[in-house]
Amino acid sequence: MKTNNRIQAAKTGYIIMSLLLCVLGIVLIAVPGLSALVICRAGGGILVLFGFVKIVGYFSKDLYRLAFQFDLAFGILLIALGMILIFRSNIMLNIVCVFLGISILTDALLKIQIAIDSKEFGISRWWLILAAAVLTGIIGFLLVLRPSESVQIMMLLLGMSLLTEGILNLITILSVVKIIRNQKAVVSDAEYSEIGMKTLL
Repeated sequence: MKTNNRIQAAKTGYIIMSLLLCVLGIVLIAVPGLSALVICRAGGGILVLFGFVKIVGYFSKDLYRLAFQFDLAFGILLIALGMILIFRSNIMLNIVCVFLGISILTDALLKIQIAIDSKEFGISRWWLILAAAVLTGIIGFLLVLRPSESVQIMMLLLGMSLLTEGILNLITILSVVKIIRNQKAVVSDAEYSEIGMKTLL
């Protein structure tokens, strides 16, 4: 039961934080002239919270062990990046875009790996994760390249990156995180594999 509670908490946290990323992305797209200070502090706060959610997810031992498999290191990275954005809010917009672009691009590449692993597990929506990851990766890459010096264009790219990142996380968490009722608090790797195979059959 405790294991289920941890998985449910991680899944709920993932969904909430993904929705917040989507909202922030939509705001940046709709209002590209928003203050860089507001962006840094709001984005930094979301990244710190998301980092903690990812760490909780890593230790939750979900059924397939796919969605959270890279989240210990990535969660720590997000917390560090978020703290930088909060306490160094005076840094330039293009530096913020590079930081976030690298983070989003990295997550997209990890999600591509998760999509491939999901296919091997027989998860039907693996291709949706892959498509969202590729799109997110492309936009994140453009954000790092900064193809334009226009602040408004950069803000639009930043907003699109956050929006697609939020959607990617939502698709991933809803597709591959399963909760088994009455699951034991401690389950071995062999037992997880057996449960996964029975679920797929």
